[in-house]
Amino acid sequence: MFQVDRPSNRLQRLEKRRFADLNLRERDHLQEWLANQPDALGEDLLIIQKEFDGFADTRERLDLLALDKEGQLVIIENKLDDSGRDVAWQALKYTAYVSSLTKAQIVDIYQQYLDRYAGGGNAAQLICEFLEEEELSEVVLNPGNDQRMIFIAANFRKEVTATVLWLLGHGIRAQCFKVVPYVFGEELFIDLQQIIPTPEAADFMIGIAAKESDEKIAAGEMRTSQSIRLDYWGMALQALHEAGVNLYQNISPSKDHWLSAGSGISSCPFALILLKSEIRVEFTFGRADRDENKWMFDELSKYRDEIEQDFGAELEWMRLDDKKACRIHYGQRCDGYHRENWPDYVAWHVEHIQRLEKAMKGPLGRVSQAFKARGGHN
Repeated sequence: MFQVDRPSNRLQRLEKRRFADLNLRERDHLQEWLANQPDALGEDLLIIQKEFDGFADTRERLDLLALDKEGQLVIIENKLDDSGRDVAWQALKYTAYVSSLTKAQIVDIYQQYLDRYAGGGNAAQLICEFLEEEELSEVVLNPGNDQRMIFIAANFRKEVTATVLWLLGHGIRAQCFKVVPYVFGEELFIDLQQIIPTPEAADFMIGIAAKESDEKIAAGEMRTSQSIRLDYWGMALQALHEAGVNLYQNISPSKDHWLSAGSGISSCPFALILLKSEIRVEFTFGRADRDENKWMFDELSKYRDEIEQDFGAELEWMRLDDKKACRIHYGQRCDGYHRENWPDYVAWHVEHIQRLEKAMKGPLGRVSQAFKARGGHN
């Protein structure tokens, strides 16, 4: 690894070191770095516990336990200068141990982590936010035998890399990351690179291992909730078409819990929402720029009385100061997955999305014009 000396237009070599020579320790340093910056591993991960020892009849501890964006558990084993011979066996044991964890147990494990290391927080809510789901009941955690393993070390022994490659060939997601410290003067640098599978080959290898599963999905074996939503949105779109609602004329049924349609302002859609316990109509300021969302929300709020009068009911206005987006919605509690009630829910959605679009059309146009006048682009 080199540093570029811009004034002299030359490279200066960084000195490769051993962790032991720098008095860096696995638990106090490498583990803490990753716990606080898990995306250093190339993906969004939610660390839910460290030094996890919740195994029956054993005092063993795994280094880090995480969730990925699919709700799968990820076992992360850290070593420093040498992987050792037994790390693969160790990780396999931990993976077997956690394979039986239920959703409730995972939420409890994360809650303990938050209370001990993060000053508290609502574990269920944070997991839902990480997985971009509205309700914990919609979340699938630790499905089947899809647990993953990540190994981290400066050097990997042949028996370890051979085992990882064998696991990959049998559909078990395992990765090796090489971590090497470098120094330049008083500065410390860490080079963290995935070496197995190589990033270029990762998708191919995972795709081959998942081929059978993909074929089943293509044949229609979807999760029950996704299948339900697809059927519901098909019925809703037909009703919207028959009612002459143009807002959704070019939209197809979705397996998601929402069905979005454009409002004329980029990344600010209207949406129909179907949850297990609630139906909603919704408008979101969801642009990439947080400040633009807050500005437009505040501008639209000036017309709140006019909008709610035209809509015929009070709306919930959610500025969401701690998040990028803003949201306005109106909802009704229901048994959303009870098919016999769908005609009533569809009729509710058709009526209320028309009322919301009509009530907001004029004020949104004024907000759009004001936004353009201040130099924004719709």
